[in-house]
Amino acid sequence: MTDAGGLDDPARLDALARTGLGPRADPAFDRFTAMVRKVLNVPVALVSLVDERRQVFPGACGLGEPWMGERQTPLSHSFCRHVVISGRPLVVTDARSDPRVAGNAAITDLGVVGYAGMPLTDADGLVLGSLCAIDTEPRRWTTGELELLADLAAACSDSLRLRIATHAATRRERVAAVALDRTQLLLRASSTLADTSTVADVTAAVRELVVGSLDPDYVGISLIDPAGRISLRSGDTLPPGVADRWNRYPATARTPSALAAVAGRPVLLPDLAAVHEHTPDAAGTFREMGWQSGVSVPLPGPSGPIGALTFVWKQPYELDVFDQAVLAALAGYIGQALQRADYLDSRERVAELLQQAMLSDLPPAAPLELAARYEPAARGEHVGGDWYDAVRVAPDHLALVVGDVTGHDMRAAGQMGRLRSMLRAFVVDRHEPPSALLRRLDGAMQLLSDNTPATAILAYVLSTATGHRLQWANAGHPSPLLLAADGTVDTLTGRDILLGVPGRWPRTNHTRTLPPGSTVLFFTDGLVETRTDLLDDRKRQLRDVLTGLTTAPLPALLDEVFTRLTGNKHEDDVALLAVRVPGK
Repeated sequence: MTDAGGLDDPARLDALARTGLGPRADPAFDRFTAMVRKVLNVPVALVSLVDERRQVFPGACGLGEPWMGERQTPLSHSFCRHVVISGRPLVVTDARSDPRVAGNAAITDLGVVGYAGMPLTDADGLVLGSLCAIDTEPRRWTTGELELLADLAAACSDSLRLRIATHAATRRERVAAVALDRTQLLLRASSTLADTSTVADVTAAVRELVVGSLDPDYVGISLIDPAGRISLRSGDTLPPGVADRWNRYPATARTPSALAAVAGRPVLLPDLAAVHEHTPDAAGTFREMGWQSGVSVPLPGPSGPIGALTFVWKQPYELDVFDQAVLAALAGYIGQALQRADYLDSRERVAELLQQAMLSDLPPAAPLELAARYEPAARGEHVGGDWYDAVRVAPDHLALVVGDVTGHDMRAAGQMGRLRSMLRAFVVDRHEPPSALLRRLDGAMQLLSDNTPATAILAYVLSTATGHRLQWANAGHPSPLLLAADGTVDTLTGRDILLGVPGRWPRTNHTRTLPPGSTVLFFTDGLVETRTDLLDDRKRQLRDVLTGLTTAPLPALLDEVFTRLTGNKHEDDVALLAVRVPGK
């Protein structure tokens, strides 16, 4: 047995902690005290574990109230502390006259007079406490009694050592379980974040990832904006007032996110004292939200931090080295996802601007009515090869175009822009029938080795004193529909081969008189073609929808057609163009 050294010896205190015992009854140690009380015929027996400020009784028998309920006393009431400090048994016949313990509060408060305590040790010989027998009268302890108490103390020490070993094994299992959980978290993060495309996607994904793992009360993502300020991107889960307060603020503020983003290192806040010391500007929000701890780690970018990832908890939470490494790895995944989202967002903005630039405003068409709508595919880069165009060639001559280049990406949009520009130039410069201009377009495509398949309709609405006439040529495009004022719907048939096919192909003009109040609807195949429905069924559905829209304003007609046919979910680009002639 070694000398205990002191009550505050770190190794001894660590061993005490690893027993997992405290001021609570433990059945195994209560049985030890029951045996001591019985075999030594004493009124009180205790298993006492002593730390630097108190003694606790996981085993107790015969102790009066309130001590039996509390299962602890301060060191002012402890005889067992002498056993721990000396590392040897303490035997007292009459405590009232023994100079080693005279004056101890346990004499008057607990009635301790006779006392015999044997050391309880761990596997390294560190004295953790005492197994003691207590009498309320002076007691001369016999050698046999002390030997019996020492044997019971040895057995009790074995139980303590088993507790410590079990605790160590349990802790290893717990550490292994936590390590597995954190590893799985990172594996899920690597795949989940790879599927995100916006900052909102990333934020939502991170919230889902940490549920059941780190379990923070709040997940915050803040980014450094172009002006160098901190921009909160996860305020949707905060009360509006709190979100507004931190929506955008100077990077010099002493908040977890600002410090992590600017300094480029983790900010660890295990409790409120740390929050007040290191991030005083955030202390008010922590109090308001009931948060007690937090951590913020920088989000890495190619040229330094781009922001910070912040977790907060409603209880003190101290991250170990492993958790800090996990958060750093998670922040790396998030940083990559956010950079990808920014890149995709930039491409989308460019694509939208490109599409808008290529879809010119509709010209004045009176007395005709004219409306158009374009919707990019619900996938891809939100830009594609569908287009519409309208050119007022003369007061009595309106040219209309609807076309579709294969694809719904930037390449298709670029090809569409070239075809649209060439055909528009032909319409303005060459006063020729639609078929002739489509032949010119086909020839230009072949001359320029631009063989991307495309479809198009070029139509003229020709107005005379007696009425309106439609002349068109169709290069492989879905046939437009003619909606009469009485609700009947006709298909404007007649279609030649699509554009971009090598060779010289015939192009045919078609003509139809437009009845007063009638409407012609041009559309691209994204309106009626799906992967699951029969094309003929979709065409019938379109005709049925049009039947009830004879008097609807054209913008409303296009909205209704688009919504009813697609449900606002469509796999391909959709372009719609409608023209209505005046009624009688």
